[in-house]
Amino acid sequence: MTSVATTAGADAVGRRGAALVVLCFVQFMLVLDDNVVSVALPSMRDDLGLGAAGLAWVVNAYFLAFGGLLLLFGRMADLLGRRRVFLTGVALFGAASLVCGLAQEPWQLVAGRFVQGAGSAMASPAALALIALLFPGSAERARAFGIWGGIAALGGTTGLVISGALTGLASWRWIFLINLPVALAAVVLLPRLVPESRAGRAARLDVPGAVLGTGALVALVYGLLRAGESSWGDATAAGPLVLAVVLAVAFVAVEARAAEPLVPLSFLSFRFRAVANGATLLFSAAMYAMAFLLMVHLQTVLGYRPLAAGLAYLPYGAGILAGMWLSSRAVARLGMRPALVMSFLITAAGLLLLSGVAPDDGYASGVLPGMLVTSIGCGLSLPALTVAALTGTTEENAGLGSAVLSSVQQIGGAVGVAVLIALATRRRDGLTVEGSQYAATEGFSFALVVAAVLVALGAAVIAALLGRARPPEGTPDV
Repeated sequence: MTSVATTAGADAVGRRGAALVVLCFVQFMLVLDDNVVSVALPSMRDDLGLGAAGLAWVVNAYFLAFGGLLLLFGRMADLLGRRRVFLTGVALFGAASLVCGLAQEPWQLVAGRFVQGAGSAMASPAALALIALLFPGSAERARAFGIWGGIAALGGTTGLVISGALTGLASWRWIFLINLPVALAAVVLLPRLVPESRAGRAARLDVPGAVLGTGALVALVYGLLRAGESSWGDATAAGPLVLAVVLAVAFVAVEARAAEPLVPLSFLSFRFRAVANGATLLFSAAMYAMAFLLMVHLQTVLGYRPLAAGLAYLPYGAGILAGMWLSSRAVARLGMRPALVMSFLITAAGLLLLSGVAPDDGYASGVLPGMLVTSIGCGLSLPALTVAALTGTTEENAGLGSAVLSSVQQIGGAVGVAVLIALATRRRDGLTVEGSQYAATEGFSFALVVAAVLVALGAAVIAALLGRARPPEGTPDV
């Protein structure tokens, strides 16, 4: 009997490990498509006759659907089944990738990107919820999230490299078509590895809350995207942002009275998760903006070609992996709050180092040190932040917790890119008399200093508030 039990336990562990591999590869694919189109945009323009507005929407359609639909699909995963919603999202993403790869008209590409974003909004929170339930222990959950975060970081950092290689050696269409084998493998393998899971009690989807919450997120993301393209005072940006505030207020009012709300206010007010999500908002704002600004700086000021700029990011991925490996050990030895404060401060120091990169600096002496310090701090932060933000989630609300975290990351990233790019541009334009390279460098440096301040503020929030928030039993000490 003992040997049978041991074998069964080993099989269960093996299935969990295999399921984690499949879920991580899907996340790699989803994160890859966040930025994989960047290098290929000129080729798409020439092939399909896209104008400037069309090119912007090839990027924005994905983020609008992804950021706007996360909350809705995260709750649907809890109610309808996380595995079902995940597989539906992956299948939808794969089909949309095929449409993008075969597109002959601009509208087909933009529509495909929107559906890709919707599929990603279904798959990503459901996958994170499945991992949280597959690995319930705090230590094993931290390790699983470390692997998950490392693979996601690789997707983010290698997207530009893969896009440049495929576009240069084959065609821009292959940046979409390479998604098909991953999607097909996930749809075939995951049902054999992961049982279905859903909320234990029957519940109905809160339709008014879903409409208001989704509308608020879509309006917010759209307004932030428009603000990044034009200005905060532009009517096309200010209008959606005002609408987002109105819808958010209405959402809170409806949720307070609903018998089965989409997002119970008690879930949002749980202090431990609230502090973690607040810190994630600041961290995401800084890191999304840094990635964008550094890529532009490498190409426009330091003179890197697109593929070389993508290759320059590879050590960033290695640093994140190293930080991920250290993260669970740091939490186990120091506790969650000290580990997070330390990792945020390391990240802030790296951003300050990057802010000092000058036009005549070499890669090894100028860019690489700040990139490595930032990436290690980022790798240390991400798994612990994820564990903290999902603290206390159960079979009832794991999908909702994952969706809230993903929404916070997306909104923080959109705010950071819009605000910090605007600050960099304003600083640059005020110094044009000094020379374009000097002005661009000053704008870049100023924005990264602000990013470092945001991360340091996140560290202060964690130090001041996380220790007073009592996590449930089994969570690493803070």
